[in-house]
Amino acid sequence: MIRPPLTFALWVAIALLVVLNDAVGDTWIATSLSVRAVEWYKVLVPLPYVVLMAFIHARHTVGSRWFEAALLAALLWPVSTVLVDFLYVRLTYDEDPVAFLDRFAFWWGAPYPLLVLTLFAAPLLAGVALARR
Repeated sequence: MIRPPLTFALWVAIALLVVLNDAVGDTWIATSLSVRAVEWYKVLVPLPYVVLMAFIHARHTVGSRWFEAALLAALLWPVSTVLVDFLYVRLTYDEDPVAFLDRFAFWWGAPYPLLVLTLFAAPLLAGVALARR
């Protein structure tokens, strides 16, 4: 069963965690670690939480239309979380879009695509795992 309010509520929880984690990483953590370590911190800390939210979503959308529900979350969560993260950086640090897009430069070791990929894949994989039961 597709539940858009549940998908939205779980996304709000994810977006709030990502923004708060970024704020902690940019203020407290950044004073003692390198820039690359802070970037990894800002990606690795939300990953278990994203997986947990994906399993909560999958558990509440089990049924004949589980794939549509998982696809809805898989398409909305990454795009909207990147947008919220961009707005946070833009409003807090007045960073331009080009500097934000440097976060996606995986060829120099930027870990941000890992978070976006997890936001996309986690709802689908959790849906598959719970649909097989």
